[in-house]
Amino acid sequence: MATVIETRELTKRYRGGQLAVDRLSLTVPEGAVFGFLGPNGSGKTTTIRMLMGLIEPTSGAAEVLGRPMPRATRAVLPQVGALIEGPALYGFLSGRDNLLRYDSADPTADPRTRKARVDGALERVGLRAAAGKKAKAYSLGMKQRLGLAAALLQPRRLLVLDEPTNGLDPQGMREIRTLVRELADDGTTVFLSSHLLDEIEQVCSHAAVMAQGRLITQGPVAELAAGARGKLVVTTPDIIDAGRVLKECGITVLTTDGDRITAEPPPPDMDLAALNAALVTVGVRVRGFGVERASLEDAFVALTGEGFDVAG
Repeated sequence: MATVIETRELTKRYRGGQLAVDRLSLTVPEGAVFGFLGPNGSGKTTTIRMLMGLIEPTSGAAEVLGRPMPRATRAVLPQVGALIEGPALYGFLSGRDNLLRYDSADPTADPRTRKARVDGALERVGLRAAAGKKAKAYSLGMKQRLGLAAALLQPRRLLVLDEPTNGLDPQGMREIRTLVRELADDGTTVFLSSHLLDEIEQVCSHAAVMAQGRLITQGPVAELAAGARGKLVVTTPDIIDAGRVLKECGITVLTTDGDRITAEPPPPDMDLAALNAALVTVGVRVRGFGVERASLEDAFVALTGEGFDVAG
């Protein structure tokens, strides 16, 4: 499969000795929605800035669209749409005028079709009605949408989004996820960084997991989650008795919440039907029983031994 992003031992150490990215070797296949996942401070944005030629790596190499970065910046960037660390906007201009300014700065953009491109981008991110409002009056979520619209003014082979749903309400997040899927269906490769595991699971076909500047794992999302063990979930009004039986059977109870018990999955040689029967035999009223599939969060914990601290 062709790749649109490839790094080899990519490293960034800042002055003062801080190691932000440590020997990152990453492969992003063409046509993927690729989730770049990690807690805040794990090196995601620094990596993106190196890929886009905004900062020089300390060592290692990066290729984007088959060209070395940052050396090939002029050839590569016209084919890439990017939203990094929030959009840079002129607060005194309207949303539409900001996009017109962005488009006019693109030497490849045909001025005769500029208005149509801007209107189309505004429509696509749901800002058509607010296009005449000054950008300084936009909410954080609206500014994110406007930045995404700027990235979509031209057809792009690659779209790079750094925390694109930051500041959006749940409805706005759903709309952005739908838009990302549509772009992928149209043939655009999307590279999306996020600290939201649920977001990555819902929209991405592939993912890489970062922690403390290092790559933990990468691959198809389904395979990453499949590498972790799921959880045993028992639903019953008899929480105390159920927990006691599980412990007697050697099962570690993780949490109890209302009428729901979450526990470590039984060992492979344990018969789930027999475990269920053990609960019923002592009078536990079992209303739900089964092993839930592992999530990306389960995979992260299994790989690092740490919880996924979204606050960084």
